[in-house]
Amino acid sequence: MQVSVIIPALNEERALPATLQSLVGQSGEHEVIVVDGGSVDETCDVVKRYEQTIQNLRCINAPRGRGSQMNAGARLASGKWLLFLHADTVLPGTALESIAAQSALEAGCLTHRFSRHGAILWLISRVHNLRFKLTGIMYGDQAIFVRRDIFWQVGAYPETLMEDVLFSEQLRSVTRAVMLPGKVITDSRKFEQIGELRALWWVVRILLAHRKGRSVLDREFFNEFR
Repeated sequence: MQVSVIIPALNEERALPATLQSLVGQSGEHEVIVVDGGSVDETCDVVKRYEQTIQNLRCINAPRGRGSQMNAGARLASGKWLLFLHADTVLPGTALESIAAQSALEAGCLTHRFSRHGAILWLISRVHNLRFKLTGIMYGDQAIFVRRDIFWQVGAYPETLMEDVLFSEQLRSVTRAVMLPGKVITDSRKFEQIGELRALWWVVRILLAHRKGRSVLDREFFNEFR
């Protein structure tokens, strides 16, 4: 098995179909593990509808929380590569083939953009991508991929908030991640719900923290930007 796609999901019946559809027809040997965190909608039923069109697709349950769910999927994964894909993010058509073809890399992500075009959302994506280039910190919506042995070497995902940023910090100690050119597209609805300006400010705060050599868990640092 070359690539194991791990999708943490919680009440994602609306967004998940597009995410799974982007996996239909992907070339190369792969498996897809949807990890449900206790959905009360039809998330699991959506997965069942794709069992005949996506190879090696299955749905498992795990305690709620992206870190917990992704670690549960990783424990069952058999691929050389682990690709962690958010349930509202769509992969480009050659993504799995591109990842499987990497021989010199150990970790990376894809270029990011949102489903809706707008100045602030465009800027948030630009900052996400710039942040990676400046700091090596990856955001979950960028479809983080890592070799399975490296994933366990750095201790898997922290099962807490901001697990993607914290995992990236751990990963930087053992390898240098690379951004592949293919673009992933994230459903913009959640960023619109919390407020685009508020979301942008949060992203900038994380970038500022790393520019100053401070951890995202350094509450004293973040109090300066409230």
